[in-house]
Amino acid sequence: MTNATYSDVAACVDDVIKQLDKNIVLGIPLGIGKPTQFINELYRRAKEDASISLRIITALSLERPKPAPGLESKFLEPVFNRLFDGYVAPEYVQDLKKQQIPDNIQLCEFFFKSGSMMGNDYAQQHYISSNYTHVARDMIDQGANLLAQQVCRGEYEGQSYLSLSSNTDVTVDLLPLIEEERKKGKTIKIVAQINQKMPFMLNDALVSEDDFDMVIDNPEYYTTLFAPPNMPVTPVDFAIGMHASALVKDGGTLQIGIGSLGDAIVYACQLKDEHNATYNEALDALGREKYQQLIDKIGDTTPFKEGLYGSSEMFVNGFLHLIKKGIVKRKVYEDLHIQRLINEGKIQETLTPNCLDELIKAGFFGDLFHEEQVLKAKHFGIFNERVSWKHGQIYLDNRTLGNDPHEHEIVEKLKHSGIGQKLKHGIIMHGGFFLGPQDFYDALHKMSIEELEAICMTSVGHVNQLLINEDLVIAQRKEARFINTGLMATLNGAVVSDGLDNGKIVSGVGGQYNFVSMAHALPCARSILLIRSTRESKGEVSSNVVWNYGHTTIPRHLRDIVITEYGVADLRGKTDCDVMKAMLNVTDSRFQQELLEQAKQNGKIEQSYEIPEAFRNNLPEAVSNTIERFRQQDLFPAFPLGTDFTDQELQIGACLKQLKALQTHKVDLLKTLFRAFTHHHQEESVQPFLERMSMTDAKTQKEKIEQKLLIHQLHELGVIA
Repeated sequence: MTNATYSDVAACVDDVIKQLDKNIVLGIPLGIGKPTQFINELYRRAKEDASISLRIITALSLERPKPAPGLESKFLEPVFNRLFDGYVAPEYVQDLKKQQIPDNIQLCEFFFKSGSMMGNDYAQQHYISSNYTHVARDMIDQGANLLAQQVCRGEYEGQSYLSLSSNTDVTVDLLPLIEEERKKGKTIKIVAQINQKMPFMLNDALVSEDDFDMVIDNPEYYTTLFAPPNMPVTPVDFAIGMHASALVKDGGTLQIGIGSLGDAIVYACQLKDEHNATYNEALDALGREKYQQLIDKIGDTTPFKEGLYGSSEMFVNGFLHLIKKGIVKRKVYEDLHIQRLINEGKIQETLTPNCLDELIKAGFFGDLFHEEQVLKAKHFGIFNERVSWKHGQIYLDNRTLGNDPHEHEIVEKLKHSGIGQKLKHGIIMHGGFFLGPQDFYDALHKMSIEELEAICMTSVGHVNQLLINEDLVIAQRKEARFINTGLMATLNGAVVSDGLDNGKIVSGVGGQYNFVSMAHALPCARSILLIRSTRESKGEVSSNVVWNYGHTTIPRHLRDIVITEYGVADLRGKTDCDVMKAMLNVTDSRFQQELLEQAKQNGKIEQSYEIPEAFRNNLPEAVSNTIERFRQQDLFPAFPLGTDFTDQELQIGACLKQLKALQTHKVDLLKTLFRAFTHHHQEESVQPFLERMSMTDAKTQKEKIEQKLLIHQLHELGVIA
């Protein structure tokens, strides 16, 4: 294909509108893969010209966060100015928030930033509920005739490529579908917009520039990537992460998601590997004995020797930390014979002459040495550079050997002089897309070619299911632990993750169903769903384990393992009665008895049953006290994967968190106000904090109260005298 190149998005948009006859169905990636300048120009044109019909299908449209007025804004605005300087957001997001999308434009998303669209009728009405693996298909079914993506340009092995970078997820699945549609006579255009701030990822992310009809390249469009800061990890998160880490088996496969729970799992795995005695001590303190039988059956609490292989729809920052620590290091290979022999221990990464016997026996070469297999053997490093293929024969140092892998003399010569030193092109991480803090992107930019070769960004069609090369991915994904997050769980083991029973969508199903289903299909795999046991709203605490709920994401027949901060509920293959008892054991004790009574009233648990004594102290202070005890040993830091906040900002943030909690307890707030106005502090120690918060000149009564409260909390935390 011969593509057109542009230095100006306006000229590209002119051609798109003309070639698609003003009727455009645009598919764009989720997250940071959006070509924002192109999208914004196209959106503006459609707003200005009602004769243009524009439908946008996407997900996770990111804009710079906007803090609430008052103390939160004074604290966060300088942080956001620092983090998002130069970031260009999709302009349609502002209209979406106002619910003012023009009539000739339609915006449909299949995944929201969690909770961001709960009160937005337009977003709720135009939400598309779709498994991640079905998005490419659904885009085609919806008539997509324009695909646009932000990419970067670079060289690999002497050739120039474009890299799909952060978003191979849907695009890799879409490209062959687009080709099929074109063969039917449909006009579909593919646009690439270059941004050299995107990391240049290899493997399946590499595409030819000729795969695109239009390429936009202008350094003015090389703008800052959206880089969300790491969120603080709470004691509840750490407890959940510790429980989950005990079920992650050395030599296995790991999938985790974004957010503080994912960070907690990463930290726990690092602790397990680097300070194993302390890790086990903390696990004991958190109640490991309650699920020790499950650990013995499927888990592992020893350091990682073989290491893990990452296979996750999202390549999160935590995986990069596990790679750096040498925990994610188990390599898989894109050949079934090699992978099976690796799994069976018959060959290893370091090659020996005998590996050729095993490969021949396994059928790697077939009945004869064929060119395809010889070249594949060289690709994986099995044969060294002395081996070649020409004239229908295998050669060693330009001397013909023949083509029969069962002829002893040929095999012995190859074993003596033709075997490579190590297997090549092993993959330690398969991911569909990535999104993370700035230091995550910086680390990817700084990686060596060898390091990047071990990370394969690929399609969700590959990562999230078994349909593509099923036998191979089964061999690769041994002892898989697919760990995802839910909002609520019912007593019978169903999980609510994406929406509420009033129909409101919180986020989206994404790939969660895919991974849960795959865990039931893969040998020795488990689905692990993480649920915080309670939530608090306006000072009222509610249980996240409920009797029943009018919406579920994961149905009860796919129940497997549920983890709260209080422990692990193993539900797979259990009776309803045993499932409910196990769920009660990980429920906050303030809600256990009511749930038990409901189960008894509905005949699901026998009337004589009582919750065992060992599970009756499931209270938040038990968890927080345990984590706090280990924090005295400099463990379980609030930001285990690092933070973009300064030390001063962390201190202020801790004060604001306490002040926010006080607002739901009026009596405590009044007592705090009294102390704040009657205590006096050294002005020189207070001044830097007031300057950071732009609070040195308090004029209104509200500002004076906020100033006094902040100073008081700084004193209470021991930050100032």
